[in-house]
Amino acid sequence: MILYINACVRKNSRTNELALDLLKKLGGEFTERKLDALNLKPHSCESLIYEGEQIAQGNLNDKCFEYAREFAAADTIVIAAPFWDFSFPALLKTYIENIYTIGIVCKYGAQGVMGLCKAKKLYYVVTSGGNFDPRFSFDYIKELCTTQFGIPNVELIKAENLDIDGADVQKILDEAKGKIII
Repeated sequence: MILYINACVRKNSRTNELALDLLKKLGGEFTERKLDALNLKPHSCESLIYEGEQIAQGNLNDKCFEYAREFAAADTIVIAAPFWDFSFPALLKTYIENIYTIGIVCKYGAQGVMGLCKAKKLYYVVTSGGNFDPRFSFDYIKELCTTQFGIPNVELIKAENLDIDGADVQKILDEAKGKIII
């Protein structure tokens, strides 16, 4: 199963356009989670207590873990997140908080954290108006997925400098699409 995590909120998102091209090349059906439609909330004291109780009781089938189970079961994951304010949209961080569940996406063992996710590859798709700096977005996702979730291959797909005066936006997007090799 291909899981598409869409953190794009604009109707004609360039990031979404690039991600849809990738998904077409991957082939087959995919499940899309449009983050602005999920009504996810950042963790609160109450939600952390509730989730902790469910984990302690071994109740990992609770509805609060629905997206974590889906993420862990995916064969391939595509995250589309525009480069905003030198990072990714807060919706994506909120999603990560909601899926990061011990016993579903990872577990603690004698050697530390062990990833439990089935995916062998995660694609991180991003567009930016200026130069893209991966340190505060892609690098975080890559480190999280490889060291915590057990996803061995994390690939960056990007189109940058889209808003620079005189930029040929469609040409830049088309060149980025041309670099996608599955």
